[in-house]
Amino acid sequence: MSISVFLLEQYSDEFVNKLRKKLDSEIELYYGEEIPDPAEYEILGVPEKEHLTASSNLHTLIIPWAGLPTRTRELLLEMPDIKVHNLHYNDIPVAETAFALMLAAAKYIIPIDRRFRHHDWRPRYDPYPAVLLNGKTALVLGYGTIGKQIARLCHGFGLKVTAVKRTVEQKSDEIAEIFSIDKLNYLLPDTNVLFVSLPMTPDTRGIIGKKELSLLPDKAIVVNIARGPIIDEEALYNELYSERLLAGLDVWYHYPKTEEARRYHEPSDFGFNLLENVVMTPHLAERSDKSEDMNIDSLAEILNKAARGEKLPNRVDPQSGY
Repeated sequence: MSISVFLLEQYSDEFVNKLRKKLDSEIELYYGEEIPDPAEYEILGVPEKEHLTASSNLHTLIIPWAGLPTRTRELLLEMPDIKVHNLHYNDIPVAETAFALMLAAAKYIIPIDRRFRHHDWRPRYDPYPAVLLNGKTALVLGYGTIGKQIARLCHGFGLKVTAVKRTVEQKSDEIAEIFSIDKLNYLLPDTNVLFVSLPMTPDTRGIIGKKELSLLPDKAIVVNIARGPIIDEEALYNELYSERLLAGLDVWYHYPKTEEARRYHEPSDFGFNLLENVVMTPHLAERSDKSEDMNIDSLAEILNKAARGEKLPNRVDPQSGY
């Protein structure tokens, strides 16, 4: 069937041309910042309120990444007739980055590299604080598509994997033991690596606070590739400042709002950048040399399913936020 699609993301002409080549002929695609006139689109991506109300034909919103932005969620709660789906093309690159952050933190790769660039060989002869990971326990907090990819990598690396999710349909799968969220504090004392891969919702904001961090054993590694405020900022900093824990952090508490600010913008109110037991990256876990192609393929797949009248994957519930 014929459908009209309006993409709000600032995609390049090259991106859109590649996407069009993969779309069924029944799909009419618009893109840009201006609302089409007449506004008759049925499928939309990442909107403001005026985009959600401009077309009376609108029935589906596609978020072109995993998760649901807080502002979009708030708008959709007022418009329950609009169905929401997201894309999971970034699950493998995000999981790989999470795994890299864990390894870099465990082996103190960054500070040792920094010293050796100045021809300092002392780390080879001094007591080495690296953490042995084989046989340790990794807890994946948020066992969705990204969490499952993280678990797969950990399992292959010789870690025991436990997972925590909101709704538990089965107690285990081929990789992990699975627990409900109310068991989190019971699991943390035996957790050597905590991966945070939860969506950001009112219920998950601050779910890892001072108490939860204190339950982790010494030398545990905290890896956050979800959203910064899921972990209490000050509590995390204090644990890391004490050198009791290690961390790999890709997500933050303050983001630049202008292109100029990208050149220098502090990501936190606290000095994480001064700590050698922290590996920091600027929210780029999903990026890879294949990101654009994976995005195009994933977007084309879901739009073609819509045009064919097939069931769309990755339905999101605005009430829960995922």
